[in-house]
Amino acid sequence: MTNKILVIEDQDPIRTNILELLDAEGYSVMGAENGRVGVQLAREFLPEVIVSDIVMPELDGYEVLQELRQDPATATIPFIFLTAKADKSDLRQGMNLGADDYLVKPFTQRELLEAISVRLNKHSQISAHFEQKLDELRNNITASLPHEFLTPLTVILSASEILTLHSDKLTAAEVPEFAERIHTSAQRLLRLIRNFLLYSQLELAAFDSTKAEVLRGLRTSDVHTVIMDAAVRLARQVGRSEDLYLEVENATVQMDPIHLGKIVEELLDNAFRYSLPYTPVRINCHTEDDRVLMFSVTDQGRGMTREQITRVGAYMQFERERYEQQGQGLGLTLTKRLVELYGGEMTIESVPNAKTSVQVVLPLLS
Repeated sequence: MTNKILVIEDQDPIRTNILELLDAEGYSVMGAENGRVGVQLAREFLPEVIVSDIVMPELDGYEVLQELRQDPATATIPFIFLTAKADKSDLRQGMNLGADDYLVKPFTQRELLEAISVRLNKHSQISAHFEQKLDELRNNITASLPHEFLTPLTVILSASEILTLHSDKLTAAEVPEFAERIHTSAQRLLRLIRNFLLYSQLELAAFDSTKAEVLRGLRTSDVHTVIMDAAVRLARQVGRSEDLYLEVENATVQMDPIHLGKIVEELLDNAFRYSLPYTPVRINCHTEDDRVLMFSVTDQGRGMTREQITRVGAYMQFERERYEQQGQGLGLTLTKRLVELYGGEMTIESVPNAKTSVQVVLPLLS
């Protein structure tokens, strides 16, 4: 497949020469006489590389780059600036906006072709890596999700069938019991779907710097309330309220409050799932050196071996054939992805058949 190159240059002779050169090299080329037309063509044709002058009418090169980087469809297209100036501040401005390379006028044909070739090769490598990650994600989903969806669906179908076909034979106490089974399984299925969607978004966001930057600009100004609400709600749902011990200090962190609540929910659910009722599960949250928030969840349950800790990954549930606990094993991976997205770290310390402590370190908002 022929690579498409967009050339944005307001000087007709220069634009024509570049287009003829690239056409002779076998590229599919298109030209734009100003920045506004360049943005329109980039969005319409999605070229593999954009070569753009800086000083132009309508929109200058910096404005073109800024607009394209804000559009998910064009945000990752390699961008090469052509400039008559080699001032350091000009170069820095372009790099800050996401430019990939600079060519200072006058440049040779060889310099232009090499710059384009380098960008195409790098973009191809990134795309190949992205496709590999997508394939891994598809394989993990294909291997694990059918069972995870079927488990709650089977409960929902069987319980609802009994209510539908045999309601006249059920006692007054049995009806709410079957309704509760349906409700609990439906909640589990909904959470599974939401976790699957969130994990997929996080995997894709790893390659979308624009989305990642938007998320990193969010904040939670009342950590205490978010953690307490999420923890108390989950403990009540699983009937372990008396096992929950909370020691939470307030702070402001650089994270979406929804994502912070999700971290609490997943770590606490994991702790309850793999520990016995009437054993304590502790949440501790405090600031350290006015720089980071230290958040940990500790249980006295099944624990993990060192090998299992290193294998923490999506759609993996350890020793499933030995234990009957339900769950897709995605909680730790979701937490790890979310924490790393916001510049934090997650560590796991565990002693098999004794305890597990998951610690999360998040940067405080300065």
